[in-house]
Amino acid sequence: MNIGLYQSAASLSALERWQDAVAQNITSAQTTGFRKRTVEFSGENAGKWNLSAPGKSGPADEQPAVFTHTTSGINFVSGETQPTGRDLDVAIQGPGFFQVQAPDGSKAYTRSGEFRIRSDRTLVTAGDCTVLTDSGSPITLLPGGGSINISSDGTITQGSTTLGRLSVQQAANPSALIPAAGGMFVAGDGAGMSPVAKPDLMQSYLEQSNVQPLREMVDLVLISRAYEANQKVITSTDDQMQKTLDALG
Repeated sequence: MNIGLYQSAASLSALERWQDAVAQNITSAQTTGFRKRTVEFSGENAGKWNLSAPGKSGPADEQPAVFTHTTSGINFVSGETQPTGRDLDVAIQGPGFFQVQAPDGSKAYTRSGEFRIRSDRTLVTAGDCTVLTDSGSPITLLPGGGSINISSDGTITQGSTTLGRLSVQQAANPSALIPAAGGMFVAGDGAGMSPVAKPDLMQSYLEQSNVQPLREMVDLVLISRAYEANQKVITSTDDQMQKTLDALG
């Protein structure tokens, strides 16, 4: 086996996964509350591989090999908070996620507080998920209208009527959160979701994604150069192997 050829091919596969993550980050950079996707690289020393026949030893016949591994993850660092002037926009300061109910009835979690009022006066997300209170019930606004106030602890009042308190949950193990569409997350096994004891919310603000587009563009250039370098190694190795075969007849 040609170890150099194998390692270069493995590197190309790892670079493709990194490129997919960067492309998703760039596409979702303007999505409210989106969390950056990450790819981490690690190497595993596989010892020395025999380059000739199995069982044959000797320094001339062996070459050290390192296998490349990639691990996908999510960067949960908070994004920049910007004012919007909308009463139904809410940003979380610090840890936590808004708990919502998807159309299929399942629970989901999001950092996006870009809320809307559905035709039945229910408070929903931009993706039409029902926003839940800390008791697990929907929030229904009064038909007569009136000013809406959302306090720092998530309590929603309309006029003098209290409508409920936003459910803000945190994960004991954020790595167990499973990404879903629209910047949402689903709690996987071991996520350990629990209420934030003292949430800190800001009305009329939205948290932007934590993606830095310029940084992602730089990463795309690095990926492109690394990809080209590995392709050249594969091409060069393939040419050498072909010349050897031709010489042997």
